[in-house]
Amino acid sequence: MADDLDDRARPVAVGPPRTRMTRAARLRAERNRRRRRTMAGLAIAVLICVIIATVFLGSRMWHSMFGAPSDYTGSGGTDVVIEVHDGDSTTAIGKTLLNAEVVADVQSFVDAASDSAEMQAIQPGFYKVRTEIPAASAVERLTDPANRVGKLTIPEGRQLDDMTDVRTHAVTAGVLSLIAEATCTDLDGRRACVSVEDLRAAAAADNLEALQVPQWAVEPATAMGADHRRIEGLIAAGTWNVDPSASPQEILASLIAASSLRYESGGLLDTAAAMHISPYDVLVVGSLVQRESMPQDFPKVARVIYNRLADNRKLEFDSTVNYSLDRQEVATTDADRARVTPWNTYASLGLPATPICSPSQAALAAAERPEPGDWLYFVTVDMQGTTLFTRDYEHHLANIEVARHNGVLDSAR
Repeated sequence: MADDLDDRARPVAVGPPRTRMTRAARLRAERNRRRRRTMAGLAIAVLICVIIATVFLGSRMWHSMFGAPSDYTGSGGTDVVIEVHDGDSTTAIGKTLLNAEVVADVQSFVDAASDSAEMQAIQPGFYKVRTEIPAASAVERLTDPANRVGKLTIPEGRQLDDMTDVRTHAVTAGVLSLIAEATCTDLDGRRACVSVEDLRAAAAADNLEALQVPQWAVEPATAMGADHRRIEGLIAAGTWNVDPSASPQEILASLIAASSLRYESGGLLDTAAAMHISPYDVLVVGSLVQRESMPQDFPKVARVIYNRLADNRKLEFDSTVNYSLDRQEVATTDADRARVTPWNTYASLGLPATPICSPSQAALAAAERPEPGDWLYFVTVDMQGTTLFTRDYEHHLANIEVARHNGVLDSAR
C-alpha cells in the first residue's frame, strides 16, 4: 500500500518560484504607481489647456476675419487724456485707445477712422476722450478741436515771470503762467491746473539733472542757487505739447529737453565753439538782442554787444534793469540802474547771469552771426522803431536827443 502511494503523480510547479516582496520594494512600487498616475493627470491637464487655447484663439481669429468686431455702446464712463505721438499710425492710436479702455477693439477704431480726413491729419498732442465709447465716437472726439488739451504756445521774448508795462499797466503773461494755463483741463466737470507757484518751486528746488538741464547750461544754472530764474531761456519760444496730468517737474523737464534739442539741432554748439564762447553765452546774447531791438536790427545789436564786451565796457541795457523788476519800461530811473542784481548791466560788467527771455530763432541767429561793424552805441529814436547806430559817443548823445524829442525816452513815472 505504501508503494502505491509512492507511485502517485506529484504536482509540477509552473513559473519561477514565488518570493515575498520586501517592505522597501513595496514602497518603491507604490511610489512608481503614484508617479505614473500624477504624470497621466498632468498630461490630461496640458491637453485640456491646449484644446481650450486652440478653441479661444481660433474663435478670435474667426471673428476678426469673418465676424463683426466688438464695440462699446452708450456715452462712456469717465474722461481720460491720451497722447498721440509724432508719427503714430491710425492703428497705433487705436492701440493707445484700447489700452486706455476707450475703445473695445482696435480694428473697429481703424474702420471708423478710415473715412475721416480730419483723423488722417491729426496732430501729435494730448486729447480728452471718454472711456468705453463706440469707436465712431472716439473718432469724433479726437477730431474735435475743443478736445485738444495741453497745447502751449510761447511767444518770442517772453520771460519766466509775468511782466507789467509801466505806461499802460498791461500785464504780459510769462512762460510759467502760459504753462499753467496749458495744463488746465476739465475732467468729469472738475477743472484741474498745475499752479504757477508749483512750477516756480520745481524750477527752484528740483535737481538740474531731473529737470533735463543740458550739460552746457548746468554750471551757470548751478551758480544761481535756488532762484527759479536759473532755467530762464532754457524753454524755447514756439509751440509745445504739455501733458496736463504730469507733475510740475516732469512738465518743465520735457520742455527743457525738447528746447535743448531744438537749440542744438540749430547748430548752437558748433557755432559757439567756432566763436570761442559758450553755448550758454550765445543764448544770453540772443535774449538781449530780442529785448533790445526790432528784428531788422538784430544782427547790428548783436555786434554792439560783442564790441562792448571786447572793449571791456558795461553793456548798460535797460532791458537788464527791467528784468528782475518784472516790468517793461523804455526809460529806467537812476535808482533802478544803480540797483545791483545778477542781471543789471549798468551795475556790472559782462553779460547777465542768465538769459532775460526766450529768444526767437532770428535773435539767436543774430547772436551766432552778428553783422560786421564797429558800432558801440545804438538808440531807438521814434515810435516806429527806427534805431541809429554809431561808434562815436558824441554822435550817440545827439541821437539820444532826437529820441527824447520824439517822446521815445519819456518816463511814465
